[in-house]
Amino acid sequence: MANPENNLASAPKDTVRDSWVHRYAPAAAVPYLQLMRADRPIGTWLLLWPCLWSLALGSHDHGDYWQWGLPHVTLIILFCIGAYVMRGAGCVVNDLADIKFDAQVERTRQRPLPSGRVSVKQALVFLAGLCLIGLIILLQFNVTVFKLGILSLALVITYPFMKRITWWPQLFLGFTFNWGALMGWAAATGGLETPAYLLYIGGIFWTLGYDTIYAHQDKEDDALIGVKSTALRLGASTPAWLIIFYGMTAVLFTMAGGMTGMGFGFYLGMLAATAHLLWQIWSLEMDNPERCLKLFKANRDFGALIFAAIVAGHYI
Repeated sequence: MANPENNLASAPKDTVRDSWVHRYAPAAAVPYLQLMRADRPIGTWLLLWPCLWSLALGSHDHGDYWQWGLPHVTLIILFCIGAYVMRGAGCVVNDLADIKFDAQVERTRQRPLPSGRVSVKQALVFLAGLCLIGLIILLQFNVTVFKLGILSLALVITYPFMKRITWWPQLFLGFTFNWGALMGWAAATGGLETPAYLLYIGGIFWTLGYDTIYAHQDKEDDALIGVKSTALRLGASTPAWLIIFYGMTAVLFTMAGGMTGMGFGFYLGMLAATAHLLWQIWSLEMDNPERCLKLFKANRDFGALIFAAIVAGHYI
């Protein structure tokens, strides 16, 4: 039986302390679950939402089957499992690339790899297992989705190294985390069309916003160890840039909905989602790590608002 106190004693500082991982998982499994960030589900949500937005929008545009008020329930389940597994695989790749950096940052030094609780060899075997599960999930989709899934591996592998060579690693995270906007549309329609590209580009701007907020947590450590980020590059001008990033998100998402003939409910939902983004900008305290983390996590709710807007636009 799991011992939450023992599990938390060696947990990274940025863990979610009331996670099921610490309460129920066997002690031997905890380091691997932490390695794939099972104790921090926000990343899975941020990876999943673009898939579901595009799946719903593509289903509406092509008049495909909706069940229980949702589009393609089977595909939704597959995307949920795939996002969970592949987000975990991406975290393993990231931690393998960043072992030395993570060991120098207070928030990350207790992660499984830099703390030595998982060896590099063990992490590679675990990564292979996650990728195998991801492949099995990917094979359930059509050929276009399969090809897009394979192409996404190039982004997953290269993203962790961007913080070494550019001040804009958040842009490359946007390329990676919003790839599902293309896959969701292809799953619903069998191909790619302009609304899918608008969702993808809008999602990239969204990621630029929320991950810049997230990066403000680590800006002092990043500056000391030589890691680059938009938080360091933009500095005090971050709020002005967030207006641009989030403004483009709202405009491009609205355009995508307009091109698919969304009903009035979609535009009401977009107003609510845009208000949520404005609240994030208004509430930002760049030198308050706890506030930055709270606002970053709030993007799970933004994703839900966009999905609800698409569903509302389908029926209203």
